[in-house]
Amino acid sequence: MKTFDHLTVIGLREWVALPDLGVAGLRAKIDTGASTSSLHATEIEPFERNGEKWVRFNAHLGSVVQLRHRRCEAPLVAMKTIKSSNGHAQTRYVIRTTLALGDRVWDVEFTLACRKAMRYRLLLGSKALVHGQLVVNPGVTYVQDKPVFPASTTSSTGVA
Repeated sequence: MKTFDHLTVIGLREWVALPDLGVAGLRAKIDTGASTSSLHATEIEPFERNGEKWVRFNAHLGSVVQLRHRRCEAPLVAMKTIKSSNGHAQTRYVIRTTLALGDRVWDVEFTLACRKAMRYRLLLGSKALVHGQLVVNPGVTYVQDKPVFPASTTSSTGVA
C-alpha cells in the first residue's frame, strides 16, 4: 500500500478559521464531491473599491441553536455558476481568502451561498483539499486541533 508523508489526514468534519475575515471556531464539512468550497453568506452586496470589484456580506458562523454572524468584505474573484446534485444551477459570487485548518494556512476560493438549510456553514471542496495537501479519512471527525487564530495576512478584507 502506498502512503504519502507530505499529506495531512483530516476527518469528515473539522474546525477551521478564516483569519482575513476575522472568523474563528467554524465547523466545516469536508465534501470531496464538491469542486469548490462554499461559505454561508447573506445580504451580499457588490461594490467598488479603488476601481476593483469587491463584495460585502454577512458570514453566518453559528449553528441553528446559536446564531452568530460577522459583516465581511473581500475582493470579488469571479462569478460562477454552480450546479447542485439535483441539477439546479445558481450563479454565485466567488471570493478568495485564507483558511486555517490545524497548523496549515492557505488561500481558498469560496462561493457565497445561503446555506441556512444546511447543518454546516462552511463546505470544504476538493480544490481546497488539493491545495492544502490534505487527505480525508471519512471514518473520523475533528482529527486536527482547532486552528490557533493567526494574525490577518491582509488588513483590508475583514470588517467588524
